Amino acid sequence: MERQRFARLIGRTHSELDLLDTRAVGRFYSKEKPEYVFAAAAKVGGIKANDSQPAEYLYQNLQIQNNVIHCAYRAGVTKLLFLGSSCIYPKLAPQPLKEEHLLTGPLEPTNQWYAIAKIAGIKLCQAYRRQYGCDFISAMPTNLYGPNDNYNLETSHVLPALIRRFHEAKVAQAPAVACWGSGSPLREFLYADDLARACVLLMHNHHEEQFINVGYGSDISIKELAELVRRIVGFAGEIVWDKSRPDGTPRKLMDSSRLFAMGWRPQIDLETGIRLAYEDFLKRFSSPKTSA
Repeated sequence: MERQRFARLIGRTHSELDLLDTRAVGRFYSKEKPEYVFAAAAKVGGIKANDSQPAEYLYQNLQIQNNVIHCAYRAGVTKLLFLGSSCIYPKLAPQPLKEEHLLTGPLEPTNQWYAIAKIAGIKLCQAYRRQYGCDFISAMPTNLYGPNDNYNLETSHVLPALIRRFHEAKVAQAPAVACWGSGSPLREFLYADDLARACVLLMHNHHEEQFINVGYGSDISIKELAELVRRIVGFAGEIVWDKSRPDGTPRKLMDSSRLFAMGWRPQIDLETGIRLAYEDFLKRFSSPKTSA
């Protein structure tokens, strides 16, 4: 496969193509005839959104990936890469998380609905590979952040939520910012551009049924992350931890040694990445009262 084959990128926004609509997805494949598909679309959110909308997170993610994967098979797509999430692993799985730890224990209750959908996506790709010989592969990225992130405090993940909270507190000259949980959980973060580079590498070089982890290689506590974001944003107040709120999984550090062995390494360190993300936030949302 030659790299220039990726030169013409075909993408659709949600308003242009509803991936919940099986017929619309089929028409898209028939019209555009893509050779290679990066299946990254999903309904995503943080702990609160996952825990309060279990039906939406399970149904919509199942429907999206079923349509994208099945219609890719019917259209004769050369290769498909399905992107999942590190939340597929058991809550108390050994660290770092190895691919073989999948389905070895109970999931984290607050995001089990999303996790089950993503596990089904992995298995669907494996099933189409076994039954029909499709070159469908899966990759499980760690927590992602970067340009065009979701900053809605009701549905965003922890890092963009912290950026917005500290920014708004800075503008309002608030004395403190309240953060969920104890701050003790450990999380790994990967800049979106680094994931993109990994996806292209995998599309060229990975042809196995077993999915592959895509992580940064080291983690940080949520408390340390909050302090880092506070410093980058320039908020002078204190951080108050609301321990009545859930922490989620204690630690999620992925073993990405299989990907590292293929020659890939992340290029954007966490502090640089957060600075770039904050610059993007400032460009996109000029008012602290905006509904990001």
